[in-house]
Amino acid sequence: MTCPAAPEHQPVYLGGPRFQIDPVELYREMRRDHGAVAPVVLDGDVPAWLVLGYRELHQVTSDPVLFSRDSELWNQWDRVPADWPLLPMIGRRQPSILYTVGERHRERAGVISDALEAVDPFELKGHAERFADELIDQLCGKGSCDIVGEYAMLLPLRVLARLYGFSDAQGPGLVAAMNDMINGREGALEGQRHLAESMIALLSAKLAEPGPDVVSRMLANRAGFTVEEVAQDLMVMMAAGHQPTADWIGNSLRLMLTDDRFAASLAGGRHSVGEAMNEVLWEDTPTQNVAGRWASRDTHLGAQRIGRGDLVLLGIAAANADPHVRTDAGALTGGNNAFFSFGHGDHRCPFPAQEVAEVIARTGIEVLLDRLPDVDLAVHADDLARRPSPWLRGLTALPVTYTPTPALGATR
Repeated sequence: MTCPAAPEHQPVYLGGPRFQIDPVELYREMRRDHGAVAPVVLDGDVPAWLVLGYRELHQVTSDPVLFSRDSELWNQWDRVPADWPLLPMIGRRQPSILYTVGERHRERAGVISDALEAVDPFELKGHAERFADELIDQLCGKGSCDIVGEYAMLLPLRVLARLYGFSDAQGPGLVAAMNDMINGREGALEGQRHLAESMIALLSAKLAEPGPDVVSRMLANRAGFTVEEVAQDLMVMMAAGHQPTADWIGNSLRLMLTDDRFAASLAGGRHSVGEAMNEVLWEDTPTQNVAGRWASRDTHLGAQRIGRGDLVLLGIAAANADPHVRTDAGALTGGNNAFFSFGHGDHRCPFPAQEVAEVIARTGIEVLLDRLPDVDLAVHADDLARRPSPWLRGLTALPVTYTPTPALGATR
């Protein structure tokens, strides 16, 4: 792939502290210097393109033939070492739904959607409320805690583990493994290995003894897909369902604790919880950048010439903030769902999966505000730090204080 030669237009490293400190300004600078599509480099000086424009991102995700999900098209594989930490995020020859195309992809998406759609919404909400209460029971008497590390990072996985058929005891190990894999740093490949081994063991158990869970339903209705393919799809579902949902909870609570518009919710009201969650999907979306698409032939996108086999990354956060479509930010964030936070096109997050994530996130926020109504930040808002990942945007911690209260378990 080719990149502009002028020093001020050199490719941008997709990583580092600026993604923690002020990614909005970074994307603004990239748009100013490069337009709607910017050259970037990944770890190891591997080149790629980052789509910053809303219309351009719509174009890429609407044309799965020109911008394919087939990673074998990549023209940089000879530069990628076997221990490259971003391999779990990019993938090669993985038989998962992420890298299948056409009718095969639609069939796999149907298996996933059917399995998730069969989840009883009352059962889902009940699991979310029960696990949220159990987690808060461990925190409510302390008077202070880290909402991210002690609550948001645990709740989605506990609910998903129950829906899929994992035991509650496996949760902490799965959380650590997925965080390592998604962050794309040291431990990424080991995290992927742990998740894969756990999923294969679960599938083996459910083949022998099916249950009323997502995994058993996928195995019973896998439309000719192998057990390995089902395992890969479940790994994708688990990773995509856990970390973004945890960050959705954390980012929404950060907004509600730092913005006076949502103060009423902190007094026990619920009417603005949905508004805060929707605004986060526009302004502070957990899924920041997504890898990726590969150009099946030479083409042009924005003002850039994209070569055959070039890697194109989806700049979800940048596209959501594109000034060409964000002429009235207030109107967009109120009830407008035209954000890219769940993707777009054939490979967007299945609607039943979006519903599961929203129920878990909203229930988690509402239960916390009900149980700890005077919760408040324990540090200045400017001192809150973000994880270094360019892929997902979430807080490293959200320290809060509140009036200690008895655990529900102690009063029953």
